[in-house]
Amino acid sequence: MSVLDAPAGSGPRTDRDRAAPDLIPVLVRLKLSLLRNGLRQSAGRRAVYVLSFVGAVLLALGQVAGLIAMRGEDHIVSVTVLAAGVLAVGWAVMPLFFAAGDETLDPGRLVMLPLRPRPLVTALLVSSLVGIGPLFTLCLAAGSVAATARGAAGAAFAVVAAPLTLLVCVALARAVATANTRLLTSRKGRDLAVLSGLVIAVGIQVVNFGAQRLGRSGGLSALDPVADVVRWLPPASAIGSVDSASQGAYGRAAVQLLLSAAALALLMVVWRRSLERLMTAPDGSTTAAADPGRAASAPEGSGFWSLFPEGRTGTVMRRSLRYVARDPKTKAAWVTALAIGLIVPVLNAVQGTGSVYFACFGAGMLGIQMYNQFGQDTSAFWMVAMTISSTRDAYLELRARALALLLITLPYTVLVAVVTAAVLGDWEALPGVVGLSLALLGAMLATGAVASANFPYSVPQDAGFKNVAPGQAGLAWISVFGGMVSAALLSAPVIALTVWLHVTGAEELLWIVVPVGAVYGALIAWAGLRIAAPRTAERLPEILAAVSKG
Repeated sequence: MSVLDAPAGSGPRTDRDRAAPDLIPVLVRLKLSLLRNGLRQSAGRRAVYVLSFVGAVLLALGQVAGLIAMRGEDHIVSVTVLAAGVLAVGWAVMPLFFAAGDETLDPGRLVMLPLRPRPLVTALLVSSLVGIGPLFTLCLAAGSVAATARGAAGAAFAVVAAPLTLLVCVALARAVATANTRLLTSRKGRDLAVLSGLVIAVGIQVVNFGAQRLGRSGGLSALDPVADVVRWLPPASAIGSVDSASQGAYGRAAVQLLLSAAALALLMVVWRRSLERLMTAPDGSTTAAADPGRAASAPEGSGFWSLFPEGRTGTVMRRSLRYVARDPKTKAAWVTALAIGLIVPVLNAVQGTGSVYFACFGAGMLGIQMYNQFGQDTSAFWMVAMTISSTRDAYLELRARALALLLITLPYTVLVAVVTAAVLGDWEALPGVVGLSLALLGAMLATGAVASANFPYSVPQDAGFKNVAPGQAGLAWISVFGGMVSAALLSAPVIALTVWLHVTGAEELLWIVVPVGAVYGALIAWAGLRIAAPRTAERLPEILAAVSKG
């Protein structure tokens, strides 16, 4: 058989054929092309990127200058080590919430290409160094080692520690993103992206609390016990090695630096194995579709849902609760309200600056969810409108939505009040807080129903973090803030009763506020639903037009 007759690929391979293509420049150019093409989409996107870049650079330079200015302080090592630890946590969490903003975090796009995992991992790691985040991390790492290093040995370790810290952070983010690719590209992953605002809000509260505790504890010395542990955890151990080398403890410095290097190697191995599984394992969606024996979903009236009443009330309640569980925007609003409603009163109580009546903030946060009830339906509201032919139908629709909200808000309101009272040790005021919260919740249900009928607005489903369609911001402000002020005014009788019991020294009678607040809140909520029902039945076309703009 001649050479021409031989099957393709059976001939001898040359060294050039065996050599793997250099993927590093290819993926770096791909990353730059993605960035450039993304900025070409709109002027607004370019402006946001430029502002983000300038802001990140200025913040990084300010932190570097601050760290260098602290050089020589007794506890500077605690600051730099903990800063590296916080950076690592941020890089680990970031892919779970912001993967949708960077297409290169989805290695599933490379599955069909003839690429080997080992060179691909190296190339992806290098391409990941392009961006605002790596630049900020490198600046902070450089400032940390510059503030920590002393002497020639410290400087020598610093030259290795700064880039090693950056590589560990980037590899950590990539490993987490690759291991959770299937999750991040699913509906649950999109829910995580929407919930990222909650993480930021909670993080700000925690940082604020920590800063206040640090200020009261007498300075940076309070960080030393935590820093003594964190300095042995990668990548903070790389920063710790600089301090150890500066003190002449070269053995300890070498061990700390090797810990970070070992962590980088381990992350690369985990990343490569996750990438191999991703590129070879079948997609769960296709295997599920190909399985003819897949169990059918549970019937509508089985399990938990069978507890709801029959008719319109039960149907609407189930639909509202499914919005909370499945719709990303509705879920984000609820989880944010639940978290912030608990964090604000509890953190203030822990700091000793709050009052047990701060627990009413939780009822207020959840009461806001009653506003713009029809906006979450978007253009699908036409199906709801087709079932409303009278004021009675509109009343039943609004009442069922309010009952669904109460299933969550009532136990949550009591829980926040109990936790706040427990932290402060003020059990005597607990009945007054519970009664006042119930009255406020009922007033917000009433004003929320009226606002939903008179000031509906659309909630965009594909507009990132925007919760109001363009041109409807005024309606949202009127609906929410006008309703909150009205609810506070409607709760004035119960507020006056509570204040009067405190002023007259009759705290032992505060238990009266619980039934008074519950009955008053129920009456106010019923009156608000009755007022909103005819308005809703009359304005069905206007409501549909308003909520369909997104």
